Amino acid sequence: MSHKLRVALSGNPNVGKTTLFNALTGAHQHVGNWPGKTVERKEGQVKYKEHDIEVVDLPGTYSLTAYSIEEIVARDYVVDDAPDVVVHVVDACNIERNLYLCTQLLELGANVVVALNMVKMAEKKGISVDEAKMSHFLGVPVVKIEANKKAGIYELLDVVVDAAHKRKEAKLPVTYGSEIEGHASEIEVMLDKIEVPSRYSVKWLAIKLLENDSQVVDKVRKIVGGKDVVDEAGRKRDHLLEVFGEDVDCSVADARYGFIGGVVRESVVKEEVNRLSTSESIDKVVMHRVLGIPIFLAVMWMMFQVTFSAGAPFMELIDFLVGLVSDGAGAFIDGAGWPMWVNSLVVDGVISGIGAVIIFVPNIFLLFMMIAIMEDSGYMARAAFIMDKVMHKVGLHGKSFIPMIIGFGCNVPAIMATRTLENEKDRILTMLINPFMSCSARLPVYVLFVGAFFSSYQGTIIFLIYLFGVFVAILSGMLFKRTMFRGLSSPLVMELPPYRWPAVKGILIHTSERSWLFVKKAGTIIFAIVVVIWVLASMPWGVEYASQESFIGQIGGVIAPVFTPCGFGDWQSAVALLFGFAAKEVVVGTFGTLYGVSDAGLSEVITGHFTPLSAAAFVVMVLLYVPCMAVVAAIRRETNSWKWPLFVVVYTCVVGWVCAVIVYQGGLLLGFV
Repeated sequence: MSHKLRVALSGNPNVGKTTLFNALTGAHQHVGNWPGKTVERKEGQVKYKEHDIEVVDLPGTYSLTAYSIEEIVARDYVVDDAPDVVVHVVDACNIERNLYLCTQLLELGANVVVALNMVKMAEKKGISVDEAKMSHFLGVPVVKIEANKKAGIYELLDVVVDAAHKRKEAKLPVTYGSEIEGHASEIEVMLDKIEVPSRYSVKWLAIKLLENDSQVVDKVRKIVGGKDVVDEAGRKRDHLLEVFGEDVDCSVADARYGFIGGVVRESVVKEEVNRLSTSESIDKVVMHRVLGIPIFLAVMWMMFQVTFSAGAPFMELIDFLVGLVSDGAGAFIDGAGWPMWVNSLVVDGVISGIGAVIIFVPNIFLLFMMIAIMEDSGYMARAAFIMDKVMHKVGLHGKSFIPMIIGFGCNVPAIMATRTLENEKDRILTMLINPFMSCSARLPVYVLFVGAFFSSYQGTIIFLIYLFGVFVAILSGMLFKRTMFRGLSSPLVMELPPYRWPAVKGILIHTSERSWLFVKKAGTIIFAIVVVIWVLASMPWGVEYASQESFIGQIGGVIAPVFTPCGFGDWQSAVALLFGFAAKEVVVGTFGTLYGVSDAGLSEVITGHFTPLSAAAFVVMVLLYVPCMAVVAAIRRETNSWKWPLFVVVYTCVVGWVCAVIVYQGGLLLGFV
């Protein structure tokens, strides 16, 4: 007979919590949002011996004080859902900081097991941990693991199962001094007299009331008789302020760190190391105040060079295979005696449309792989720090650059990443400029046009396109900060993880998952859209396919004059931009469907309809104009308003059109064609 257990994983950011989650659950996991919250919820299943264990990955936080959505979500889950065990993941290199969250979990009355991760790395830094002593002082089990190598995983599961069956009431060994403890005891007596839900520890509630935790104050006030308790806690808080000359939460934090310091002194041995660590040595170069930004730009340039140089042979292979499929499908349909419209739908519509997009999968794969390497190696966090000073000089929040970097992959998770910003105005501002960060969906357009007109400098030119998007985003941020979002931005406070050799398996998993989403989009959204485009290009019956007289030609004819000053006033370009609102990959798919080609022939057709100058203007338009529907929906969901997504649609279209006109008309004045 199997036993069901619920286990929550908690920990600071960058302690290996997600790595442990993946090691435990493997493929048996799914991702959603916490009910009523825009915070990612990860759940997975693991079967161990006779136990079916549900594992919940709580948001990474440094504390459980209700200052952010992540902290509230983590705290509410531990209190309200009462998991059988909370596995608190601790980075063995940063024990003192990590244990602060552990003391708060113990205050909540959670059944805690400490998973001491990255022990090997700590040993290389001269740090050794006596887990038995640490367990004794904390009063909870402590297990050493290496999550990235799955070492100690089964020992951890054994301890978790044992802790779940032998659950005992957690006792926090921290004492807050006679003044605070005395007042807390008096509040506990008052709490015992009202109907406090049994899931709450009255000691924890008392301390939180003295700290003036807004969430706890609201909950207690709603209980019958709770208002009197809240009022009394306020009076005692004022008294403690007079006694200590500082807020209660500062005194409580000092007591926790005092206890943690004692635990570390007794259970952790640190050797005196006079030389710089490897991470510190590298940081002296890559985070140099003068060299940092040039090095970052060089890394980005190299990323694009590798993406396109290494991807070219695979593109040619897929191009060849798509051509074979197209010829084979056409021959089969003709041989079967099926109507011509079937041949046109399959060959001109589906294969040409999807094929025009799918040949860029190698570039997408390599781009995602390079980004994953930057993330997993620890350099991505450095990039945010390097750009922090630049961001502040133009009036933006230092943390805003993190979602901007994520936007190189996809703007939707980038919009969601703005949740890390504490200030609401900073969050909205970052959402408004993020669509200018060129996502991977735009990459097929760049590769097509740059390859057709500027193939000798493909990697460099596409790098400059991405850089121009960043430039426009920063300029827009400056404009918004000085008009709609006045005020100072707080500095970037973020942990720098140590440099690590990226795990090959992890890189391949991240890259394949993201690339598969691109392929899946080609097989669903893009498939549906190219069929719609084919139908519009074939109707009304009797007109020449994809002609000016077709429905799609008439639609494009109405829109095209708007783009004449940009240098691409043909109806096909207008239609491609129109359908690009659904998904940016569709821009290339639309050309493939309308022109009935999907391989190298599309580049030849493009060179017949564009000049190098008009091609440059078109690429700028695609870079800057309205993001896809999914991004607009994400902004709507994150802001809970239609005001800002509609503003983004209008603003980005205007900026894209103006910049395209400047490129084309300016180029003509300078004598370019």
